[in-house]
Amino acid sequence: MVSASDTRPTRRHIADAAGIAEAGRILIDGGLVAIPTETVYGLACDATNARAVAELYAAKGRPSFNPLIAHVPDLDAARRIGRFDRAALLLAERFWPGPLTLVVPAIEGLVSDLARAGLPSVAIRVPAHPVAHAVLTAAGRPIAAPSANRSGHVSPTSAAHVLADLDGRIDLVLDGGPTRVGIESTILDCSGPEVTLLRPGGMARERIEAALGRPLARRAAPVAERPGDPDAPIAPGMLASHYAPSVPVRLDVDEVRPGEALLTFARARPAGSEKAPRVLDLSPGGDLVEAAAQLFAHLRMLDSADVRGIAVVPLPRHGLGEGIRDRLARAAAPR
Repeated sequence: MVSASDTRPTRRHIADAAGIAEAGRILIDGGLVAIPTETVYGLACDATNARAVAELYAAKGRPSFNPLIAHVPDLDAARRIGRFDRAALLLAERFWPGPLTLVVPAIEGLVSDLARAGLPSVAIRVPAHPVAHAVLTAAGRPIAAPSANRSGHVSPTSAAHVLADLDGRIDLVLDGGPTRVGIESTILDCSGPEVTLLRPGGMARERIEAALGRPLARRAAPVAERPGDPDAPIAPGMLASHYAPSVPVRLDVDEVRPGEALLTFARARPAGSEKAPRVLDLSPGGDLVEAAAQLFAHLRMLDSADVRGIAVVPLPRHGLGEGIRDRLARAAAPR
């Protein structure tokens, strides 16, 4: 197994039957494998193996108090590691498999304490991707799979993105092509009396509220980046500075400053955009699904250009726009 201190190149394998079988063997043996899901590429390890989880944290450089999502192939497997009340069960039956993570009370002794960051709850998702499902089935156990990038970096939507961040730090990348949704899952806390939105993402809040027949509660976010803080994360993706490029990001701009690249939407061209060294449009046609799928790849391309910063035009607040704006706000947070 490649550890975070190794320098051997990471193997890349097409996500065929042989590659999936190899990924399953590596996970059972405690190794690290990047796999495609419908949201982004996930860095997978055996969620019941604390040493494997520690290797994953080390490979990502991830804060150990930031819990991981346990991925399972179906609802039956999910109910073996967490306790589902009526609301959680309704949401699981309605939206799984899909880009929705549910935080529920954990059944102790299964998903490791380290993967749960010592919490009494567990975050669970059933991914809607045939390769991810096949790998989960081959491994035969819950799999932790945060985004397959260095912690705080832009999330990966292709195998090439994974290798750019983690080559030599993990065992294998299963190449299943570009991801479909392009932003991480929506996370709901179902461990208390109310269903609470913890992180907007690939499942629009409006669809969830329609299924529940009531509005979601919302926890104050983003949280402080301190392990002892009472507001420390109870789910992934809740740190204030997250998904961050190496250059400053400005949001909701009406003009582009000298030296800034422009991330735009629906062909918007604020003042000064004609002098921007690079311009990328999340969706020239104004399609939020396309924008979500392009978000991290576009951020990576702009971050790799010789620019002083990234200016971002105002984006819609409805549907997937809420999740896109959340990721961009974290990218722009002070760090």
